[in-house]
Amino acid sequence: MSRVYLIRHAKPSATWGGADDDPGLDDTGKAQAKAAAKALLALPGSERPTRVVSSPLRRCQETAQPYAAAIGAQLEIDPLVGEIPTPAALSAEARGPWLRKAFGGLWSDIEGDLDYDAWRRQVLTAVASRPDTAVFSHFVAINAALTALADEPQVITLRPDHASISVFELNDGVLTLIERGREAPTQVL
Repeated sequence: MSRVYLIRHAKPSATWGGADDDPGLDDTGKAQAKAAAKALLALPGSERPTRVVSSPLRRCQETAQPYAAAIGAQLEIDPLVGEIPTPAALSAEARGPWLRKAFGGLWSDIEGDLDYDAWRRQVLTAVASRPDTAVFSHFVAINAALTALADEPQVITLRPDHASISVFELNDGVLTLIERGREAPTQVL
């Protein structure tokens, strides 16, 4: 038996849909990243993650860095725990409305050039293949893993706060949700 921790990135310096599509953390986010590291370090030794995986985006890498540095781990980058892919032909201005529509519906109804139900199952597989790991990811990717695990059709089941930590147990290849991360109001919906 091992644990997998799925952590939403801390507060970025720019909001989604803004001019910067890969912002780092603002000062609040940096404090949240340190608090997440402190929470992970406070876990009993047998439950403390020994590996650190991050989405390729800066906000996740910067959230993961304090914990990785504290345990002397190399930060592993995995695009499979990255942000939800948007349709290739979508303009920057159209991304926000597309996301709002997608988030309010079902995985099977998301419009685009990708099978989003298959994408969410890939996210779950990426998380489930990481024993003893802290995985730093995104609002939608966390929901992808949770809804795929529970076989729920809706896109959003959790509104994870910045730097919130969801806890899973991995036993003989079977992932079980132990604790949902802290929720907060969001501008995503």
